[in-house]
Amino acid sequence: MDILRFITAGSVDDGKSTLIGRLLYDSKSILIDQLEAIEKQSKNKEDGEIDLALLTDGLRAEREQGITIDVAYKYFSTPKRKFIIADAPGHIQYTRNMVTGASNSELAIILVDARNGVVEQTRRHSIITSLLNIPHVVVAINKMDLVNYSEDVYNNIVIDFEKVARSLGLKDVKYIPISALDGDNIVDKSENFSWYNGESLLHHLENIELDSDINLTDARFSVQYIIRPQALKLHDYRGYAGKVISGIYKKGDKVIVQPSGIETTIKAIEIGGEEVDEAYALQSVVLHLEDNIDVSRGDMIVHRDNQPATENEFEVLLCWMGNKPLVPGNKYFFQINSRVVKSVVKDIEYKLDVNTLQKNYSLEKAELNDIIKATIKTASPIAFDSYKKLRQNGGAILIDETSCVTVGACMIQ
Repeated sequence: MDILRFITAGSVDDGKSTLIGRLLYDSKSILIDQLEAIEKQSKNKEDGEIDLALLTDGLRAEREQGITIDVAYKYFSTPKRKFIIADAPGHIQYTRNMVTGASNSELAIILVDARNGVVEQTRRHSIITSLLNIPHVVVAINKMDLVNYSEDVYNNIVIDFEKVARSLGLKDVKYIPISALDGDNIVDKSENFSWYNGESLLHHLENIELDSDINLTDARFSVQYIIRPQALKLHDYRGYAGKVISGIYKKGDKVIVQPSGIETTIKAIEIGGEEVDEAYALQSVVLHLEDNIDVSRGDMIVHRDNQPATENEFEVLLCWMGNKPLVPGNKYFFQINSRVVKSVVKDIEYKLDVNTLQKNYSLEKAELNDIIKATIKTASPIAFDSYKKLRQNGGAILIDETSCVTVGACMIQ
């Protein structure tokens, strides 16, 4: 059974937490003790209703303010698919949280309040969705019960968002009218939308095609661990364990180890202790090479005729997550997949306004939640692809050398 990772985003009080609560509740993914706990805490208990937002708003500060501050992850499954949900904050000062939640998501649900339509924060979240190259987007037009399930209201919002989608180049955008509070069009089609011929939200999530998102062309394998058993029977055993980021590997393939550039051949492939003829994207495998060469954790094994860039200086679009400002000349650890090297931020070209996409070129430093374009130089070369081409080998992080805290999310250009 495959897994769909998706993020919910929208303006404050658009109903993100209620929507997730409704998905969990109506799909019967809530444990009895969880249900009893939120029933006791629900503000609407006197009305015989429960506050489904409490399922995701776990922090006391969030409950008191009625907003989501951190990224809350929830897991549920149906007979067709497993799901991992990231509930992102709505406030502008939590841009870094949305970037964190969206970095591994295949789909974004952008909520729009039917009463307010497309607002500034809708555009901001759409811009971040575009920057992070999320392949699928659902525009959930919520609180339709408060506008009498009006088809005209729905159509006007679709027209407005289409302009945003075209300007940002968003792919595969789906529009679904819902009422998260009442459960309309969440799990089952609602009779209140007689004019709507589409599917319910959960039906769409269950059936959206994910196989086409997997890159089977550009073979990338990042070495996570070198296996050398200390046993007489396996004296000559040397395996390179890791995950196939993308592409397909076959026994006999001519490959190159990056960044060293040494050429060799795949002698054998193991999955779960058994030899196989080939391995493909997202599988965890052990590769064996014909030649006894120097391969270390973080090295990348790629096909000889399809290689990533190997540089030690490159441009990135960077979301700054540190409490201390980023100043050109600052040094950090740079991590891409399992490779970690020392690096320095050489310069900042501009800051990107996530509301308008305007660029501010007169910038001396980056503050918390800023998205900037910068040049990074690493102590040794790294193998990478552009983020637009291959998210899995174009995304990286900056780590503070002293505290080991992640302070930046990078998208290599």
